[in-house]
Amino acid sequence: MRLIRFLRKIQRRFIHYSPSVKIFISRKKIKHNLQKYQKKYPQKLFAPVLKSNAYGHGLIPVAQILDQEKIAFFVLDSLYEAIILRKNGIKSKILIIGYTLLENIIHSKLSLVSFTITSLEQLKRVSKKANKKIKIHLKIDTGMHRQGILLNQVKEAIKIIKANSFLELEGICSHFAEADNPDKTFTKSQIKKWEEIVSLFKKNFSLIKFFHISATAGTFYSPQISENVIRLGIGLYGINPSPLNKLDLKPALEMESLITSLRKLPPGEYIGYQTSYQTQKSCLIATVPVGYFEGVDRRLSNQGFFKIGSHFCPIVGRVSMNITSLDVSSLPEIKLNDKVKIISSNPNDKNSIENIAYLSQTIPYEILVHLPPHLRRSIIN
Repeated sequence: MRLIRFLRKIQRRFIHYSPSVKIFISRKKIKHNLQKYQKKYPQKLFAPVLKSNAYGHGLIPVAQILDQEKIAFFVLDSLYEAIILRKNGIKSKILIIGYTLLENIIHSKLSLVSFTITSLEQLKRVSKKANKKIKIHLKIDTGMHRQGILLNQVKEAIKIIKANSFLELEGICSHFAEADNPDKTFTKSQIKKWEEIVSLFKKNFSLIKFFHISATAGTFYSPQISENVIRLGIGLYGINPSPLNKLDLKPALEMESLITSLRKLPPGEYIGYQTSYQTQKSCLIATVPVGYFEGVDRRLSNQGFFKIGSHFCPIVGRVSMNITSLDVSSLPEIKLNDKVKIISSNPNDKNSIENIAYLSQTIPYEILVHLPPHLRRSIIN
């Protein structure tokens, strides 16, 4: 093992690669966002959600930023993500919140990893095959009807867990369906069911550690809920999905590329696939080596913006797989290799994550998680 590590270090010294597309993650802003929530809800523990490549920010970089922070555990979707973190020296406790195959639960040798059980059928299978201590969080369906033990199955689930000494019920959890809705009716109905469930489990399991139903949008309700952990997802990365909760959050991600070609075009010329854009006057067109493979949403064609200096340059023509064209006529001094900000961390900019999502008629989550893992993430202050 030491020889392999040594050889890898040598190999890295001989590989130099300067990418044309870069993603920067601010350590300071990630910590700032976590601390804002911790300060507002000091009675709660927070569990940073790092699933889906840390919402596009980079699983390993974000874990490295937060590994020494005071948290309950990291929330991941899969055992695969947990293996990656452990192989990269991350020590924090982990909860796998997604569905995990039975064989992966039974054969996992990772330390400080707990598994979420998402159905009564899964609980029965795990209970039947368990031959060592397995820490679990039981997911309860309080109304979202996507995953979880149904309310009329809870008593049977309790019996199964009590009858098996290998199953250690570490926590119970659920998920709000619309905590970001100003109409609180449905969320309050879920809270009512949750409170009844918490009371039942506390009576049956005196050593249970964690109770969590709130994700970022649900933090608004947290003070009135019987829970001690909040799963902090999109808010950790600087985006607040709830109009009910006002916090000074700072988007932590920026994406940058460069100008690779410039061409002057007369009126009447077409740009890109399907000739969807025609020049109305003489203009200067730049190309940037990013497209929908690099996470630039194709719905930004002919309506999105990239930022060059302090100027917002419109995207013209279709966003291609690896190329996007810009009208840079307003920048007569522009030259090859000038920097282009694809995504800005300033929420007021036309190319901020939230404004990109608005133009694309989607949600910020989708834009972020579509940033491909192969793009280099660099931690900056």
